[in-house]
Amino acid sequence: FAYGIYLTFTNWDGIATTHTLVGWRNYGEVFRDHVFWKSFGLTLKYVLFSVVLINGIAFLLAYALTRGLRGQSVFRAGFFVPNLVGGIVLGFIWQFIFSKVLVYVGTKADIPILGASWLADPDKAFWSLVIVTVWQYAGYMMVIFIAGLMNVPGDILEAASIDGARGWTTLRKMILPLMVPSFIVTIFLSLQRCFMVYDVNLSLTKGGPFKSTEFVSMHVYEKAFLSRDYGVGQAEAFVLFLLVAAITLLQVYFSQKLEVE
Repeated sequence: FAYGIYLTFTNWDGIATTHTLVGWRNYGEVFRDHVFWKSFGLTLKYVLFSVVLINGIAFLLAYALTRGLRGQSVFRAGFFVPNLVGGIVLGFIWQFIFSKVLVYVGTKADIPILGASWLADPDKAFWSLVIVTVWQYAGYMMVIFIAGLMNVPGDILEAASIDGARGWTTLRKMILPLMVPSFIVTIFLSLQRCFMVYDVNLSLTKGGPFKSTEFVSMHVYEKAFLSRDYGVGQAEAFVLFLLVAAITLLQVYFSQKLEVE
């Protein structure tokens, strides 16, 4: 990590055996690289939708699968399985689904929205990445929520029931406040994973069409290794690290203020 920071002050191309110090020039290039900031903005949009959907769906699944549903252990395992699939393989699987399966269904059933591959449309390609990400991580976050729900004191829920609290009131006033520690963990993990997404981005869309889904990690990789501008690429990676660290630390700080005894 320290050596990586040192390389941000050099003109190394990633191949040569020698390099020279260039001071803060690479960081100046970072702030002048409008493509980097455009990809960062696109990544922010992706993170926002993905994190909200991942945690919302994961909590709903966890809540449903701790109500004593028959066969709920099987459902828990089933929803967790996508997290075990590697990102590259996952991308290729969903590439086949979006390009072949859904197009076939849309054509046969005369469903216009599925009539053409989402991966060929700049707007729909973005949402295809969101869908795949939510499908991959919701089951993992669900397990954390299940652990949190199982640790909610039963006597508190019983007291609330005696006082007349039912359904939505119990969930909003009793369960959700006690689940804040679980939300801190799941939001932190989903923020980190979504900001650093690369494998699914590469195998599903390759940043296309027309770079409409080139997230910031892919841009940094291309700058460092394909453009052979490792000093600038490493500087962009370090700036990205600082931005993500600041966002996640702020998230943890403000979330902890919502915790209840």
